[in-house]
Amino acid sequence: MLKSYLFHNLTEAGCDEAGRGCLAGPVTAAAVILPKNFRHPVLNDSKKMTPGQREMMKDVIIKSALAWNVAFIDNREIDELNILRASVKAMHLAVEGLKKKPEFLLIDGNFFFPYKDIPHKTIIKGDGLYFSIAAASVLAKVFRDQYMTEIHKDHPEYGWNKNKGYPTSSHRNAIMQNGLSPYHRKSFSLFNTQLRLLF
Repeated sequence: MLKSYLFHNLTEAGCDEAGRGCLAGPVTAAAVILPKNFRHPVLNDSKKMTPGQREMMKDVIIKSALAWNVAFIDNREIDELNILRASVKAMHLAVEGLKKKPEFLLIDGNFFFPYKDIPHKTIIKGDGLYFSIAAASVLAKVFRDQYMTEIHKDHPEYGWNKNKGYPTSSHRNAIMQNGLSPYHRKSFSLFNTQLRLLF
């Protein structure tokens, strides 16, 4: 069972992102403040959950959370900032949009820039340790997957409804055959060649 909090006396927001390793689409971050007594046997690292479980938990999280928010940084801004900075900016935006101000941030991973005056702790594989980070991982994943399924309708040749922009062999082959879409990140390498060289 995951932990409900790090500090019992502080309002904590869990933060996580989805889509950092993708070739296309945005990086998406979520911030979630859960009640201290929140528990759920299904909630875990979103990568360990089925799509059906994530959809179900999305509704549970939104209904149960004291505050939640999701933010997107598109592929063009990712290329400008680099993916690490873009991921942190997305988390900052997610925290900024919370209706309740957190007193402490639990960040999945080991890379973060301080957000305003709010103290934080980075936790490697935190989405498998704390409910609030797991909840953020689920919201980031579900909202990003929904976005990729939508833009798939405009560019079905890349199979984003299935690969969600990740570098699968079929996605790489589709890029080689069709070139880049307006949603592809040019700052990622493909077959040890920069994507921008495909123009």
